[in-house]
Order: sequence, then structure tokens, then C-alpha cells
Amino acid sequence: MTTGVEQTVAIIVGAGPAGLSTAASLHKLSIPYILLEREDCIASLFNKKAFDRFHLHLPKRFCQLAHMPFPSNLPTFVPRAELLKYYDDYACRFEIKPKFGNLVKSAKYDEDRKIWKVETKIVADGDGGGFRCYEARYLVVATGENCEPFIPEVDGLSEFKGEVIHSTRYKSGKKYENKNVLVVGAGNSGMEVAHDLSEYGAKTSIVVRSPIHIISKWSVTIGLLLLKKLSLNVVDSLLVWSSKLMYGDITKYGMQRPKEGPFLIKVRTNKYPVIDMGVFENIKSGKIQVLPALKSINSGGDEVVFENGKCYQFHTIIFATGFKTSTLLWLQGNDCYFNKDGTSKAMFPNNWKGENGFYCAGLAGTGLIGAAMDAQKIADDIFNLIST
Repeated sequence: MTTGVEQTVAIIVGAGPAGLSTAASLHKLSIPYILLEREDCIASLFNKKAFDRFHLHLPKRFCQLAHMPFPSNLPTFVPRAELLKYYDDYACRFEIKPKFGNLVKSAKYDEDRKIWKVETKIVADGDGGGFRCYEARYLVVATGENCEPFIPEVDGLSEFKGEVIHSTRYKSGKKYENKNVLVVGAGNSGMEVAHDLSEYGAKTSIVVRSPIHIISKWSVTIGLLLLKKLSLNVVDSLLVWSSKLMYGDITKYGMQRPKEGPFLIKVRTNKYPVIDMGVFENIKSGKIQVLPALKSINSGGDEVVFENGKCYQFHTIIFATGFKTSTLLWLQGNDCYFNKDGTSKAMFPNNWKGENGFYCAGLAGTGLIGAAMDAQKIADDIFNLIST
């Protein structure tokens, strides 16, 4: 059963960092909006799907939301607990009150009435279920780059006798002490999960399938600041030089560096370099074993086979293999706006605006700082349109 239609000026889908920044920016300009969120909390990726030892990978100055810097007393790389408090304080300051438990099922532009029609399914406990309809002149997709956990197809994986989870379900390495654990995925999440496991005494292995850059926390901070004055190629050269100086020949540990620089790869593929939070020392000491690409699970379901032909037994496999978007499933006419992977077709800095009152926040691969920039541009644009 569908309830009555609720109308407003703008609809925001997603109460993560991009949605919060957009809501705050609209609030500052006194523009009415509705913020729809399928979960029962804001910033659900950090609230529900981040492990206990999680820290922001980038310095806080590059991760703050629009109109409100992080408190000066917080560490440069903000831990999860302080990050969640910052988001709660932010919502309170800008009077952000999302409509939780609203799972968007469809969003379509009505050419005749010049409005967006959004239909949601109510998934909140105790709300009786059913559907709701919302209408607005403007629609902002702020669902983020990290939406639905993704586990790739692996031959024989369904037969594996141990535990198989995505990294979003991992909280701590405490329960894995003395167990053989394989982490699949060598991005920042995978590396930090592997580090956490090894610190708790798990017999940890990690799949490093492709060449990766490993850079220190201080060098990425300097690199981001230098990008304001130097070319990307120059900054990349400096980062690679400092990485080689600090970490030496990483091929000794089963890894290779890419030919392209770390920031160039980020621009082209939206993949961050690995920011070392302590994992490299554990790889170097042998506490973490580096393995090549995973090939299959053997027919008995008790061994994992790798591309080099070697087999190992594990109690648990943790997939830190990223996410896929769900926006393409509900946004009708999405071919105009998104690539197949859910990223914006328009490149930064023109990624935030589409046609017919459609906007994107935080979907251009520019991280949290990019999401905040998008939010302010969107709010300013809507304000100018409704003021004319």
C-alpha cells in the first residue's frame, strides 16, 4: 500500500557524508528538502560496516564535511569513534533529520509536471511496511561510492568449509587468534584488516593480485598539499621516490609497484594508494604472508588454490573487494548520468550537475572533500534557480 505524496523542493538520497553535506548546504540557504536513508542511522558505512580499529585514511582537513571543520583537538587521522561523534554533532548543528528506513525503489522525472517522483519501500522496524511517494523539483543522488558490498565469483567458493565474509562484517581480529585467515583485496581496507588480524595473533595472508603503491601517512599529507602548487607528475615522482626510500624493494615481499604514479592512478581508476598504517612492518617481518591472485577452492572445499599453483588451508576468507552501486537499479533513465560502475559520466569538476534538476554528490572519485565541494555547488545552484 502506498501512502500520500509528500512534496518538497529537493530530495536527497543517502545520509552518508555526501548527503549530510548537501543537507547542511541546503539548510544554510533555507531551502526545504527531504533526506531519504534506507538504514536506521546516518553514515551507516562508518556506523555499521567499519571495523573497530578503523581510522580515516587521509588527514582530517581533506575529509571534513561542508561548513564545519573537524575539531582542532582531534588527531590528524581521525579514529572511528571520534568520526561518528563528528557526524552526530554535524547533524545536530544543521538540524538534519533524515527519513530513515526508506529504501528507494524508483526515481523518475515527470516531463509534463517538471518534477522528480521518488517511491520508497518502508523497511524500518515497527513502521508497518508499505510504500511512500515523494515529489520534488530537484533530485540529489548522494548514495556514495561504497554502497553494496561486492564479493567476486570464485570457482568452488560455495563449497568452502570455513567462514566467508565481506570486510564490512569484520569488526576485530580478537576472535581469529591462531586461526589461518585469508584477506582478499589489497586496498586500504584489506591491508588494515590484515594488519588488525596479525596484531591479534591470527596467521594472516593477503592476496595482492595487482601492482600497488605503498606510501606513508606523512608523505600522502605532503603530496596532497603539494598538488596545489606542483603538477601531478612531479608530486607522483616525489611520492614514488619517498616510497622507495622508506620501503625499499617490495618485490622481496611478493609485491610490485605500478608504472604509473599513485595520484595518476587515483584520477584514472579511483583507486587510492595503500597508506601504511603499520601493515608493511608486519609484511616485512613475516607476520603477514603475501599471496598471488586467488584461483579457486578445491573440490573438497578445504583448500584455496592460487595462480602460482600453490594451495593453502584457511579457517576464514575475508573479502575486502569493494562495493557496487545500487543506484542503477532504481534511477530510471540512468544511462544519461552514470557509467556501468555507478560513477558519474561527467568528469570532475563538472560531475555534480545533470539535466532536469538532477544532481550527484560524492560520485566523482574525489573522496570526502570532493563530496563537500559538490554539496555546496548543488545548494548554490538550486538557490539561484529558485530565486530567479
